Amino acid sequence: MLSKLPVICVVDDDAAVRNALKFALEVEGLNVRLFDGAVSLLSDPAILPCGCIVIDYRMPVIDGLELIGVLRRRGIEAPVILITGRANKELRAQAQKLGVHCLLEKPLSDDALLDSIRSALAKAG
Repeated sequence: MLSKLPVICVVDDDAAVRNALKFALEVEGLNVRLFDGAVSLLSDPAILPCGCIVIDYRMPVIDGLELIGVLRRRGIEAPVILITGRANKELRAQAQKLGVHCLLEKPLSDDALLDSIRSALAKAG
């Protein structure tokens, strides 16, 4: 019955990371859709039902912050979890300004992503 669950959209240009996240989240019973970058997410008409969007910060063409900005300008207010290998004060400030639900650093520890997704879904629902 995955179709009745909120969709978790994962946007990452690294196929290994995307597939690992999909596996880990589906094991927890979540409904996951994968996107290989900002362009594929933005061109997909199914973006609106995303209950939560997990976005990698470092991606080619459009980085994670730029993608969040585009989503917000399009009126897409789904909670966003931004993941990055290097978080600094400036990135955290920019993410907060864009209304990012949570910024997580790689490598993701234990249940940090799952807990953040559940928190985002609870806040949005």
